Amino acid sequence: MQILKESLKYLELLKNNNNRDWFNDHKDLFIQAQSNIEEFAEALLQELNMHDLIETPSGKKSLQRIYRDTRFSNNKTPYKINWAGSFTRATKLRRGGYYFHIEPGNSFIGGGFWAPNPQDLKRIRDEIAFDATPLRKILKSKSFVSTFGELLGEQIKTAPKGFDINNEAIDLLRFKQFLIMKKFTDKEVLDPSFVKQASQTFKNMRPFFDYMSDILTTDINGIALE
Repeated sequence: MQILKESLKYLELLKNNNNRDWFNDHKDLFIQAQSNIEEFAEALLQELNMHDLIETPSGKKSLQRIYRDTRFSNNKTPYKINWAGSFTRATKLRRGGYYFHIEPGNSFIGGGFWAPNPQDLKRIRDEIAFDATPLRKILKSKSFVSTFGELLGEQIKTAPKGFDINNEAIDLLRFKQFLIMKKFTDKEVLDPSFVKQASQTFKNMRPFFDYMSDILTTDINGIALE
């Protein structure tokens, strides 16, 4: 299954004509492009289910709406200029989320923990403060570095409350988000193999997800949470 160049071209047109009149007058182009992305998302979901268990029921259900929420934004343009979707891993034992973002000149496959709740963030930091070696091993692995480069996400400038600024893992303890991402060129996105490449990128997240899942489903003593 292949993303069509017309689907990217539509986003370029929308970027230059981001208003309701143009959108409604060219609704047929939107429907065609969105249908193509739905097919891509469905194919990607099928690939994902070959190496993980996904709760999201369909590719169509994974997609975000094209309409922007402008209520609290200074940017009042009504439509997003990208295609995006996310997949939820099934069961409470599998943590972490998969995300894809298709935009001319700014496409990427990502995943991780965007907004961990305070309890989960504290649990992650406790584990890192106790022994950061397992996480560092994952972050320095050949597969991780060649695919994602480095761990991303918002960080605080000092030490989290309750943690020692001199802890040898302070660089990791500062993270408030734990995100990983691989960028793709437009040429790569339009290649017939892109769905396979996207799936492999998601698969390469698994050691990181498995590490986090183990932490978030056990207590500090390694006993499973109910």
